[in-house]
Amino acid sequence: MTTHPVDEVLPPPKLFALGLQHVLVMYAGAVAVPLIIGRALKLEPADVAFLISADLFVCGLATLIQSFGATQWFGIRLPVMMGVTFAAVGPMVAMANANPGPDGARAIFGAIMAAGVISILIAPLVSRMLRFFPPVVTGTIILVIGVSLMRIGINWIFGNPVGPTAPTIIDPAHADWLKAVTDGAAAGTITGLPELPAKFAAAATMNNPAYAPLGNIGISAIVLLAILLIARFAKGFVANISVLLGIIIGGVIATLLGKMTFAKVGEAAWFDVITPFHFGMPTFDLVMVVTMTLVMIVVMIESTGMFLALGDMTGKPVTQRMLSAGLRTDGIGTLIGGIFNTFPYTSFSQNVGLVGVTGIKSRFVCVAGGIILIILGLVPKMGALVESVPTMVLGGAGLVMFGMVAATGIRILAGVDFGKNRNNLFIVAVSLGMGMIPLVAPNFKQWMPHDIHPLIESGILLASVAAVCLNAFFNGAADATEEIKAAASKAEH
Repeated sequence: MTTHPVDEVLPPPKLFALGLQHVLVMYAGAVAVPLIIGRALKLEPADVAFLISADLFVCGLATLIQSFGATQWFGIRLPVMMGVTFAAVGPMVAMANANPGPDGARAIFGAIMAAGVISILIAPLVSRMLRFFPPVVTGTIILVIGVSLMRIGINWIFGNPVGPTAPTIIDPAHADWLKAVTDGAAAGTITGLPELPAKFAAAATMNNPAYAPLGNIGISAIVLLAILLIARFAKGFVANISVLLGIIIGGVIATLLGKMTFAKVGEAAWFDVITPFHFGMPTFDLVMVVTMTLVMIVVMIESTGMFLALGDMTGKPVTQRMLSAGLRTDGIGTLIGGIFNTFPYTSFSQNVGLVGVTGIKSRFVCVAGGIILIILGLVPKMGALVESVPTMVLGGAGLVMFGMVAATGIRILAGVDFGKNRNNLFIVAVSLGMGMIPLVAPNFKQWMPHDIHPLIESGILLASVAAVCLNAFFNGAADATEEIKAAASKAEH
């Protein structure tokens, strides 16, 4: 009896080389999310570095479960690499902005754990919900995810619009004058003034030299140019890791210019275990749990398309039982992520694309990749090194990474029939508009009940709900399995 190519165990040297190739292709995307969320939570650099290590560790663990399998309930047993989904970034950043620090981290991880448990329970149901997520819906959602994330990449280049890098700051002379008047009125040396209104403060009117300095823009531009040149002129594997190589080039330049130091890397240990509940026991907020569960439903639908496309690619048809086991692994990976202080997990589509490019179908290549990720996660110096990379270096790469997500959504939408079915135009138009509301008018919710803010301040969730509802209204719920498989084969995010 011949062994199916998916189950073929290659020689160890080849497994290591091909597994490392998978790791390098996904590495930049894998470490981006803990960097984003850690900084949104305003955590200490050491804690952000810990998030990165924890993420790599759980990436490896979830990959092992998915590709090797764990009982009949978990693991699709196909060549799948698992990584943090960008779909959850928008809601998590909103949660982090509302609740910064360790308290916010505990709330986010609690919501992730609960969503993971719910995902495990509803996985068989989600595998039967494909009809509600045709390409017009998934393409729109992925487009909105990419556009929403672009804001993060742009802020990495120029600086955050609030805090120390805000575009304008209070003129010190104005602040000194206001302080002198306030102190004088309080001491009685200045009289005749009406009582100062509560929270009266000077306005920010002076340009901030820390915002958008030309040197930072130049480094970001070099990183972007390096990525484009590598993508254009390199071939095969080197072209596939153009983003990672661009970040390395930018890091070298930043180091030469004195903008990147390795002090924290030197202080970090060579080996350490990833401890669960690093920030304390998680807390559970109902609205946050509902928000993350909605994200996971979208993630699992996207995974379904990926699994079906991968089954075609490897010549191993995906059965309903395999599909449910694969989707349960999205849930168990997310639950493990919450326990070990990291985030929701899904199959990384760029690695699915790599299977098509290399023609290597063995799932044990991804098992090797998972083991490499676990080892990287147990080396704190790796997390500290990534955390030390300046934001302007990440910004140049962020434009590519997040822009590619948006471009993937456009590629999927390119296969949608807008000619014969003009209603699809309404679905995309209104859903895209809903997704833009929190980006363009972030204070739109100020008069709405505070409890629902986490649910509505994510453009990704607003767009997802709008797209699903509008598609059901205009198109009903026809079977779209083949369209979804075709769309998944175009995904590269």
